[in-house]
Amino acid sequence: MSWVDLLAHWVLIEADLHERYGVDVEDRALMRARSWRWLQTRILGLLSVQSRLRRALRLDQKDDDHGAEAG
Repeated sequence: MSWVDLLAHWVLIEADLHERYGVDVEDRALMRARSWRWLQTRILGLLSVQSRLRRALRLDQKDDDHGAEAG
């Protein structure tokens, strides 16, 4: 999965960042004070928890499909 794929869901990322981490991406002072790595870490973190982004990318469905094969 590429960053283009992820960032195509920016609205969901923005909502998840606020809900999960309290990050307001519209806070220019905060965003300028933080590095790309800081933001990248949080966005990637959304893939490992229940999030809008994870649902949009159907990662939960892939987990279910994989689990069904193993079981």
